[in-house]
Amino acid sequence: MVEFTEQAYDDMLEHAHDGVPHEICGVLAGDRDTGVVEDVVRVENVSDTPRTNYMMEPEKQLEAVDEVEEERGLDVVGFYHSHPEGPEHPSETDEARATWPDHTYVIVSLGPEEPWVGAWTWTGHEFLKQDVDVGGRGEN
Repeated sequence: MVEFTEQAYDDMLEHAHDGVPHEICGVLAGDRDTGVVEDVVRVENVSDTPRTNYMMEPEKQLEAVDEVEEERGLDVVGFYHSHPEGPEHPSETDEARATWPDHTYVIVSLGPEEPWVGAWTWTGHEFLKQDVDVGGRGEN
């Protein structure tokens, strides 16, 4: 399970809404042992097709990881990105580009209804679904 603090969850949703119609992306900061996400760090999406794909700008991704680990003393719990029009699961492209085994990958889907947030652990070969909790109230 991955658990977001209310502030981290709200910041991630705000980032997703701010990015519409493009996908957004960033780093999840917190405690990997407990799966608690305390903060999110936005990273620029430099994909050539940002409406349907994301690619973190490599240097900015490294800076975000350093900020999380070195400056804040937190762990990289994983990464997040949005699907402005769905789907509510990782795409084939998401799976092909996943590179951090045993880390959480979160998708914020902004389909026609309320935002939906899903989480998966990347095993190195496949995504395994995780439960999502926000501030101990059990979201998904």
